[in-house]
Amino acid sequence: MDAGSRNALGTDDLELLRKQFAANPANRLAQNAVAATPVDQVALDRSVGNGIDHAVSHLLDDWKATDQRKSGRCWLFAGLNLLRVGAKRKLNLKDFEFSQNHLMFWDKLERANYFLTAMIETAGADVDDRTVAHLLGTVAEDGGQWNMFVALVAKHGLVPKTAMPETDSSGQTARMNSILQKVLREGAHALRTAAAAGATDAELDEQRREILAVVYRVLAIHLGNPPERFEWQWTDADRQYHRDGELTPQQFAQRYVELPLADYVCLVHDPRNPTGRTYTVEYLGNVLGGAPVVYLNVDMAVLKDVAAKTITGGEPVWFGCDVAQQFDKKLGVWDAKLLDYPSVYSTTFGLSKAERLAYHESAMSHAMLFTGVDIADDGAPRRWRVENSWGTDLGQEGFFTMTDSWFDEYVFEIAARADLLPAELREALAGEPTVLPAWDPMGALAR
Repeated sequence: MDAGSRNALGTDDLELLRKQFAANPANRLAQNAVAATPVDQVALDRSVGNGIDHAVSHLLDDWKATDQRKSGRCWLFAGLNLLRVGAKRKLNLKDFEFSQNHLMFWDKLERANYFLTAMIETAGADVDDRTVAHLLGTVAEDGGQWNMFVALVAKHGLVPKTAMPETDSSGQTARMNSILQKVLREGAHALRTAAAAGATDAELDEQRREILAVVYRVLAIHLGNPPERFEWQWTDADRQYHRDGELTPQQFAQRYVELPLADYVCLVHDPRNPTGRTYTVEYLGNVLGGAPVVYLNVDMAVLKDVAAKTITGGEPVWFGCDVAQQFDKKLGVWDAKLLDYPSVYSTTFGLSKAERLAYHESAMSHAMLFTGVDIADDGAPRRWRVENSWGTDLGQEGFFTMTDSWFDEYVFEIAARADLLPAELREALAGEPTVLPAWDPMGALAR
């Protein structure tokens, strides 16, 4: 008898399950509670949530939180929110935003080109090959990574939000993405079919360009045309008028981005793999010819130390995490013990951080900005203030508080200046990165 037949659920098995459930009164209590209330509210340990102090010893933010709406652009919002701190100061504005729509347009186009090139490179592999299947299954997603953000700024520059404002589709990307997926999957089929028929490199390249023309058309219809040049003028917080003339996006970025993005590196905490080494993920990127996505794996103590030093030095920190774990939106808090699921379900959840990664229970899902940290008397961080991009209705007007216990378990990466690292880790940045497969969880996209 094979395992499938041997393990089939029979009448006796089902009766035993019913009796086991009925034998514990706590199950009926939980059932009644969850029938009328969202389970996270039932599981919420209010002594933990209400006991979290939102004050921090080092606070940077004095601005409004932004809103990515129904899109997966958190990584772009977090990156632009980091850059707008210096731009606000230089422009002497109380509030300022770079255009998120502008960068999304170019990311979508660059990512389409990246995907089509990958389809040509893998044309000899079966369509069910794991790498090909992964690429086809993740085409035209909104999410991204820090290095992808830097690549876009380096190539396409930035514009103020007034030069390329939001559209309906920029804030609700699902339908636009579904059209892009149709275009790109049909394009992938056409390219693979042509390659199998013996098409030359030049013929495949021409076909790729024709597909990209359709992608550009879809993006321009949904998002508008990104400006090649624009007139920049503003009235500052002291009601002084300024005119900077006509600028290209690249010139605008050069004038109003104060941070040296080329000096930043992406630090990760991946407990599955050795620390002090660099890693990359196959087919993870957006801008062909741009800097690759490379991580330096470090101990959690290093990640926290660099983040805290950056904040206490006056600069926010871009970071990626598994946002939905142990989180309450209304309270605006994350804590490793916030939601007591074991009590609700009378079971245990004991996977380690490494095991959660390996078994697909956790991965980076969202990017935000650290804008404050609470340092205890012994010098150790104990709470972190977070600027999200979910509007101002949640948390403390869009800002949230993360305890250090949650940081340990669910923060995976930060962007930081390389010169804050110990010498041995700076040297490790020059090492040849280990290539992880395309489907590795460290290639997850923040969205």
